[in-house]
Amino acid sequence: MSDTNPESSSFNALNIDVTESILSRLPIPSLVRFSSVSKLWRSIITSLPPSSSSSSSPWLFLFGIHNTSSFHNQSFAFDPLSDSWLRLPSASFPSVHLVGSDRFLFTTAPRFAFSPILKPRWRLTSPVRFPRISPLLAVFSTRSGSSKLILVGGVGSIGGLVDIDDRLAVQVYDPALDSWELCPPLPADFRSNAHETLSSALWKRKFYVFDINSCFVSSFCLDTYTWSDVQTLRPPGLSFAFLNSCDGMLVLGGMCNSSFNLWRIEEGSMEFSEIAIMPEELLSGLVDNEDEEDRDKFRTLKCVGSGNLIYVFNEDCHKKYPACICEIGVEKGKCRWRKVPHLPSPVNKFHKLVSFCSAVSITDVFHSDETRIGSIHH
Repeated sequence: MSDTNPESSSFNALNIDVTESILSRLPIPSLVRFSSVSKLWRSIITSLPPSSSSSSSPWLFLFGIHNTSSFHNQSFAFDPLSDSWLRLPSASFPSVHLVGSDRFLFTTAPRFAFSPILKPRWRLTSPVRFPRISPLLAVFSTRSGSSKLILVGGVGSIGGLVDIDDRLAVQVYDPALDSWELCPPLPADFRSNAHETLSSALWKRKFYVFDINSCFVSSFCLDTYTWSDVQTLRPPGLSFAFLNSCDGMLVLGGMCNSSFNLWRIEEGSMEFSEIAIMPEELLSGLVDNEDEEDRDKFRTLKCVGSGNLIYVFNEDCHKKYPACICEIGVEKGKCRWRKVPHLPSPVNKFHKLVSFCSAVSITDVFHSDETRIGSIHH
């Protein structure tokens, strides 16, 4: 009779280093399943370094918010290695004002709080100097190795009225001191633009702010806390675009005439060079083709990216949020596009879709209880 005990199987008889090497190449959903096979496998899996290959491809996160009934909230995460969607718990949202960045989820009102993405454990911060709704947000490392949080723009709500006086406010949070520092505001060129039209990218110790429609761009130096001069970044024919930090470069993704293009942006000069065009059949799958002359149908497209991946998806509930993905520089500078599977049914209709791209490590799944949330980073 063969021995069916996983602890004594031929697989477990392999050298521990070999076993770890094999497991480190598996996508995280597979590791979660395999961790229940035996104590040995779980021990190896939970000991994998955060930089293992299973965490190298950033995930796409979609948090669907229903304004009147939290029962209809839904959360999804797409793992590009397993090419599959995962449903996430949705009942733990403390408010509808969510922002995501760098493996964490943030709620900005009525109190500012943050939590790991995959295992919610919320922590309140000290009161924000200027409470914001829908701000730009990023986690960054200081020269000393600690982590801080930058909060840019957004709108405030006082007595149900919109407060426009300080919509350009910039605030930096130090979790070690649990305090907020008020910094030089966003340049006045961005004042007349709605907060929903801004996108951002964290790259080379600078926080870039880009206006989707006007194409104004400026960067905030995270060492000197100063803003650069405002420039215009608009390739010919561009309708709207989003700025992302991907694989050691700034990437602009947006609609150019009738195609969705990606450009590499040079630091300082803000000069651009085209690196990819979405195949026409993929673009057709993201929008309604009933009216081929209607260019507004592209306005619900959004682009987020990190690592070597760019995700493009439709925020309109009518098509149930279809998406595609571009892998940058997959072979000798070439890019590879592919369709993302449909979201797992049923999919509700949402009033708001919170979306962002983030790396995920094995520690986000197994070590959340030991996470020092006060330091923001794991």
